[in-house]
Formats: sequence, C-alpha cells, structure tokens
Amino acid sequence: MGSKALSGVRVLDMTHVQAGPTSSQLLAWMGADVIKFEPPTGDITRSQLAHQKDEDGKMVDSLYFTMLNSNKRSITVNMKSKGGCRVFEELIRKSDVMMENFGPGVLDRFGYTYEKLQELNPGIIYASIKGFGASGPYSDFKAYEPIAQAMGGSMATTGFPENAPTITGSQVGDTGTGLHLAIGICAALYHRTHNGGKGQYVEAAMQDSVMNLCRVKFRDHGRLMGGKGALGEYSRPTLGLTSVPRAGNDSGGGQLGNCIPCKPFGLNDYVYMVLQEAIWPKLAREISGGDELATDPRFATIGERRKNQQLLWDMIGNYAKNYTKFELTARFNEMDFPCGPVLTTEEIAANEHVAHRQMWVKIEDDKRGEYYTVGMPVKLSDGLVDKITRAPLLGEHTDEILKTVCGFGDSDIAALKEDGAFTNPPKRAK
Repeated sequence: MGSKALSGVRVLDMTHVQAGPTSSQLLAWMGADVIKFEPPTGDITRSQLAHQKDEDGKMVDSLYFTMLNSNKRSITVNMKSKGGCRVFEELIRKSDVMMENFGPGVLDRFGYTYEKLQELNPGIIYASIKGFGASGPYSDFKAYEPIAQAMGGSMATTGFPENAPTITGSQVGDTGTGLHLAIGICAALYHRTHNGGKGQYVEAAMQDSVMNLCRVKFRDHGRLMGGKGALGEYSRPTLGLTSVPRAGNDSGGGQLGNCIPCKPFGLNDYVYMVLQEAIWPKLAREISGGDELATDPRFATIGERRKNQQLLWDMIGNYAKNYTKFELTARFNEMDFPCGPVLTTEEIAANEHVAHRQMWVKIEDDKRGEYYTVGMPVKLSDGLVDKITRAPLLGEHTDEILKTVCGFGDSDIAALKEDGAFTNPPKRAK
C-alpha cells in the first residue's frame, strides 16, 4: 500500500459534538494523525444519548460519539492548569492544523489568539467552525443544527406550504459545515506547501454552509426577484411571491417529480420519480397500455403536464399500486425511467449496494462491543486508511502522545500530572 493522502499531517482536534468531529474524522480517514484534545470530562457526546452499560454497570460512550470519532487518538488536558497550557503549546508547535468549534472568544480568554498561535507555530492552520462566523451582527449568537437550518434557508423551503416549516432529516448544519471545513483545511494545506510554509485562518460558518447547500433555492429566489415570473416547475402557484415557498415533493429542477405510493401502502412505501421530458411518450404508453395518453392534449407539453400534474400523478399511482416500491423501481429502471425507493434506515443498513460501497461498516470494539457506523463517503483509488477503527476511549493515548509527539520524558510527565495538567481538581465540599 502507498502512503495515505494526508500522511504526515497532524491535526490537533479541539472540536466537540458533531460539526468539527465530522470534519476531523474525514481527515483521519484520509491518513492524518488526528489527536482529539479533550477536557478531563471528555467530549460531551460521550455521554449524550448513551444507552449501553459495560459489565461494571457504567455507561459506555454513546453511538453519537463513536460514529464521529473513528481513527483518532485521545488526550485529556486541563487547560486551566499551567501544565495543561504547556502541553497545549507543545502540541501546537508539533501540529499542522488546529481545529476548534468553541463559542466566540473562548481560546482568546485563555490567551491563545490566532496571533499567539502563529507565534508558536507560523505554519499552523487555525480551522474554526462558528454558527455565524467570527464577525458580523450575529457572531455572538449560539447555533445548533435546527437554528442553522432555520437561518440558512433550509427550513422555510422544506415540507409543504400548508404546514409549518420543517427540519430536514440530514444534518446540513452540522455535518454539512464539517464537510465545508475539511475542504478549506485541505486547500490551506496545499496553499501552505506552495507558499513558503505559511499557515492561515480557515473558517466555516453553519449559516453560510446551509446557504451553500440551499443554492438551488436561492437560484429560485433570483428568478422570483423583480417579478420575473412564476416558478413553473412548482406544483403550487408562485406568481407574485417574493420568497421561495416550501415545495413539498417537487423535484426542484426543470422536470416534474413526486413520490408515488406502492403496495402495501405503509409509511415509507413510496418510489420517488423524476418525470423527464424524454421519457413521457414511453411512460404514457406503459401506464395506459396504448397511445391515447401519449397524444392527450392535457399532457402534450411540459407546461400542460405541470398544469394537470395532480391528475397525472394519480394515473401513475394507479399503475404503481400493483407493485412494491422495489418491484416498481426495478421495472422503471429497466425502461430507463429515473426513480428510487424511499428507503428506511433499516433498509439502507441491510442494502447490498450500501454494503458494496462500504457505507455501513461494522466496528470491532473490545471495550464497547461491536457497533456499526457510516463509512467514508469520498472514495480515493489510493490514499485512504485501510480500515475504520473504533473511536478512542477518553484520554486513551495521553502518555503515548506526550512521549512521541511532545517529546516529554517520564519525569516531565510525572510533574505535569502532579500539576493537574490532565485531570480536573477534586470538587470542594460544600
């Protein structure tokens, strides 16, 4: 095997919860040495939504944590101690990237501004995730996934117009921002290589990232601006609107699209179909058994089909009622009609194509027991890690990192431990 894509890159990962750990996990899967820098209490997601106990009756790390922190090493450091700050500074000197998603000003209050970190390591890439960025009227606002969706355009354009705004099932605010940050980090590493080794500040904001993922909706907003006309592909009237409405199951493109119910008509027994212009004559003959529908003036053009689309979907639904979603998908794909079944998480986890793509991966973990995690979504012909490994236990690699990365000897480590560099002081009795 050749070297990994990011071999030789060391990432000091101070991020927590979802957005940052998503980003650093991708970097780890591409070969970076990711050191998860945790407070003595650990990343909060170690205990959030935990549902399993070990043989001693103690809660083990939650799936929320393990699914976001594969292939990393963990060190615990108490930044409120002098020794902890010494360890932090040494790790900054020995790292290529420092990642954080703290609230605004947290590291500054410890005395570690961007300028200070550059003094310690001029080549350091300071990668930051914020809800709304480090500057601007919203910069001090707290952000969570649903808030980012609400303020980035996703929520107002998701669901049906007669219902309340809806959160998407995909984590476009958290994981979406993590993906954007990983792209920025890789670009900064490339830039550093070709520009004298100088580091830089890289920022991804949750609102910005959601907006980018909603760019098709902002395309439609541009079409509405200045009264330029209706959005013809929407199934509801849009003439006169100044904001993009919730579009239900419309395809979002120039073609019609919708969910088609299939037998046995359960909660997710649907196929989503995109009704391309080119397939209409063939589809019309298939669902009607003759040429009459293909020549019907109510459906002769895309404009007429849009106008009469509810009748059209009812006719397609009458055809589909004889098939399960898997049968209909197979039949339509044989005829080159683009469609796909609405798959539940259970169906996806057992799907042979997903298994082939290594997107639902079993992790062997002698401490927590085996569990499954979502795999690496980006495929490289060369340069990925050979195996997705378990998430680290809290502080599991502390001594190893102190010795092999920081270069501390046993006496140094003992003194640091005595100083409380890796543990919180005991709580005072009330």
